[in-house]
Amino acid sequence: MLIKRITAISIIVILIGVIVYGTLAEEDTTEGGLDDGMIHIQPEGVDVDTTPIEVGDVPPNFQLKTLDGETAQLQDYKGKKVFINFWATYCPPCREEMPDLQKLHDEYDNVEVLAVNAANLETSEDKVSQFVDELNLNFPILLDESGEVNLRYQAMAMPVTYFINTEGVVQLPKRVGAMSYEQMEEIVEELD
Repeated sequence: MLIKRITAISIIVILIGVIVYGTLAEEDTTEGGLDDGMIHIQPEGVDVDTTPIEVGDVPPNFQLKTLDGETAQLQDYKGKKVFINFWATYCPPCREEMPDLQKLHDEYDNVEVLAVNAANLETSEDKVSQFVDELNLNFPILLDESGEVNLRYQAMAMPVTYFINTEGVVQLPKRVGAMSYEQMEEIVEELD
């Protein structure tokens, strides 16, 4: 009987300890322990600056292979309004917004859509090609084969879109989640 009571009290003390520890750990992350609340996973052997990219910043340039085998880099699009969209084929919200990104690309000459695919997380480049063909996409599809650009731009959940003005500066806060065509049009009008 005494052993049962000691065991029960020990279990209660352990559970209280777990609850207290969990509460304290949670407070640490919300009171400055992590500045943005996101978990940043950096691949072994990859040294990538993960400083948040904010409104008013000149976004880091990147150069990636396109699905067509060419190379493209962000700085080549200075002078245009640019939507940098991070996406993957397995992402339902990405699939949902792609036709609207294509419509935006077709209807606005001064807007460029750069669709950065998380190629390092895809099963194959063929799967990306099939996705692009199925949706009849003809804007630049860039392949982030190492995951470094996605990491640098903190595209941990997808889709994520950054909005760059004609001066090459991030003008509006990044958007996490799919956008409607109407939302995209509003953003185009806001961009300088």
